[in-house]
Amino acid sequence: MDRTRPSGSSSLHIISRAEHGISRQQISPNCLKVLYKLNDAGYDAFIVGGGVRDLLLGLNPKDFDIATNATPEETKALFRNSRIIGRRFRIVHVQFGREIIEVSTFRAQQSDNVATVEGGLSRSESQLDAVHSTSGMILRDNVFGTMEEDVLRRDFTVNALYYTVRNFEVHDYMNGMADIDLRILRMIGDPEQRYREDPVRVLRALRLAAKLNFRLAPETAEPISRCAPLLESVPPARLFDEFMKLFFSGHGESVLELLEQHQVFHILFPAARTSDDEEGERLRRLIHLACAGTDARINQEMSVTPAFLLSVLLWPAVTRRLAQLQAQGQSPLQAMNEAGIAALEEELQRIAIPKRFSMPMREIWDLQVRLTNRRGKRAEQLLADRRFRAAYDFLLLREASGEDLDGLGQWWTEFQAANPERQAEMQAGTTGTAQSSSGRRRRAKPRRRKTPAQDRNDS
Repeated sequence: MDRTRPSGSSSLHIISRAEHGISRQQISPNCLKVLYKLNDAGYDAFIVGGGVRDLLLGLNPKDFDIATNATPEETKALFRNSRIIGRRFRIVHVQFGREIIEVSTFRAQQSDNVATVEGGLSRSESQLDAVHSTSGMILRDNVFGTMEEDVLRRDFTVNALYYTVRNFEVHDYMNGMADIDLRILRMIGDPEQRYREDPVRVLRALRLAAKLNFRLAPETAEPISRCAPLLESVPPARLFDEFMKLFFSGHGESVLELLEQHQVFHILFPAARTSDDEEGERLRRLIHLACAGTDARINQEMSVTPAFLLSVLLWPAVTRRLAQLQAQGQSPLQAMNEAGIAALEEELQRIAIPKRFSMPMREIWDLQVRLTNRRGKRAEQLLADRRFRAAYDFLLLREASGEDLDGLGQWWTEFQAANPERQAEMQAGTTGTAQSSSGRRRRAKPRRRKTPAQDRNDS
């Protein structure tokens, strides 16, 4: 049976080395150096959050975070290879080559005498430094406190587990170990209030549930759809960072399903809105196929680019505008160019897509028109285009989703594998079913005898 957590109370359960099974050999040597140095200087220091959770689940943590009662200035004084970063949350980065160990000071609950402002920041009248917006979002949080207070500021019970190299214990204040055993993701405190403090927690909850294959506790899941519109107030640059975490951890399709289930997806991607008809279902299938393909490449340690997945996510908006512009008499290529610009402008209001990704996206879209031009030397020129492979993969996904492109994908598949003589035959024998970039249909050439590959494609 699911249990609700009191928002303002906690009790300590110490888990011994024999019970939790975490070994120092599983922990980054640099992380251990930081822990021991803080301890030797008289400070408490714990690995906290995802690092402890993943070790307990038998996973390999990608990084380790440390919580301590040392202030940022005290931590920085101990490590020459460190710097204080952030204004909203002041933390210390201790750098060992490419590895960064993040050290944060225990934080306390907010005080009643902390100023609340609308829009901007203000100074508290007390010694504390914490500010909320009128919607409840934390705009600044540098209120330092005890470990017991820090526990209540953590997001989920499974992330409120603290590992110390003193006696090699895990300190559990919120029954996080029990929730790990139950595979439940449960918010600490009142979920709606926590989502309002930081709307990105909505995305974090869904991402962790997908990554860990945990179910959301009912009280954690219930406010998500209601709080999702608060994401509109999050800076677009931060939402791009969250997009990368959501879809490029190898669990993107599971994340997508949860985003759709909890009515969050179209808050992030208004340009991905689809109709409820057969065409809308096909576009949704296209997005799922792209996410599944990205997951497969990541899990096989192959390269991926956000430009490709973003080009698919925004394709519904592109196709809507494309149809309107072509109905007004614009050529397919001109219409595609304008439709791509419009789709990007719509999405940039929500997520800040860097130009290093938005430019390739537009090129992939434009090539969807150019790939219909297979006569003469055009096909050879397209093969040399730097975006050909991405555009070709996009084309195959469109066909896999159910879009009828008159065998265009099969044609390009065969053309790439053909010898020069066969390529010349294919270019000369292209039928007139595909429109040129000017919008005029090519006159059909006399039909040639089908190759076995073409016979299989037609069957």
